[in-house]
Amino acid sequence: MRKILGLVLAFFMVPLALFASSYTIELGIVTTPHSFHYKAAEKFKNIVEKDSGGDIKVNIHHSKSVGDETSILQQLQLNALQMGVITAGPIDKFVPSIKAIEFPFIFDSFAKADKILDGKIGQNILKSFKAANLVGYHFLENGFRNITNSKRPIHSASDVKGLKIRVMNSQLQIDIWKDIGANPTPMPWPIYTQLSQHVIDGQENPLAVIDQYKLYEVQKYLTLTRHVYSALVFVGSKGFYDSLPAKYQKLLFKATKEASIYERKLNRSKANFFLNDLKKQGMIIDEHPDLASFKAKVKPLKNQFKGVAKKYLDEILAQ
Repeated sequence: MRKILGLVLAFFMVPLALFASSYTIELGIVTTPHSFHYKAAEKFKNIVEKDSGGDIKVNIHHSKSVGDETSILQQLQLNALQMGVITAGPIDKFVPSIKAIEFPFIFDSFAKADKILDGKIGQNILKSFKAANLVGYHFLENGFRNITNSKRPIHSASDVKGLKIRVMNSQLQIDIWKDIGANPTPMPWPIYTQLSQHVIDGQENPLAVIDQYKLYEVQKYLTLTRHVYSALVFVGSKGFYDSLPAKYQKLLFKATKEASIYERKLNRSKANFFLNDLKKQGMIIDEHPDLASFKAKVKPLKNQFKGVAKKYLDEILAQ
């Protein structure tokens, strides 16, 4: 009788071990643990592991250890990675509609960016990731991009002429800087060595990136052009997402939203700190450049937009 009872108990206990759901998310970013990309990924990890009761484990791969952002997106399509925190620029080769939010000078404040990206336009853009076998979860941010260089002060667009400027691997970003008059050079991040060796003259990035990567050591001049609001996106593998139970699908959207809002607040709270630190580090900063000259140069780019990207750009400009 005891033997039979033992067998019965074993029968009911085994499925608990066999059928307990467990998932692993490999999450790739190109920046270091000091970056806001990483802080957002870490916040996401903490929420997901806690709220799943340990059923989902998140491993963060930082510092380009699993490739550049284009490579991470390709791996997400294949489910070789399950998540990434990716800059909007490189995404446009996979999701053309995202080009609309990368157009220069369309956001003049964080509030305007939040209104668009958290609203109907932003949500429709995120939904369009599915066509690329990806999931667009939520927007977070790098912040407003500014130009630096080692050659000369930049006050107006004419001062940029001929400078070799590193840009993201995005045709739109290449076109922006061609129209302004630079010699744009697509190059994966990081670029400190290329700047120090004068392979390139300058680059453009938010203040946090310029400060955290100590670009002030190899760049003398900073101009606060705020030419593009640089969004980040929590991107996922559609194959992985589709394999999850509904409760965990909802959890990923909840966790990415909370992590994104957390990261945005953190980034914005540090903006003045980074500007002041760059001044302390000796950068020569033009805080009030001739933005009208830059806007005039890039305005014709709107004519290159087609299809859904044009639709969303028109909607943003109408706001």
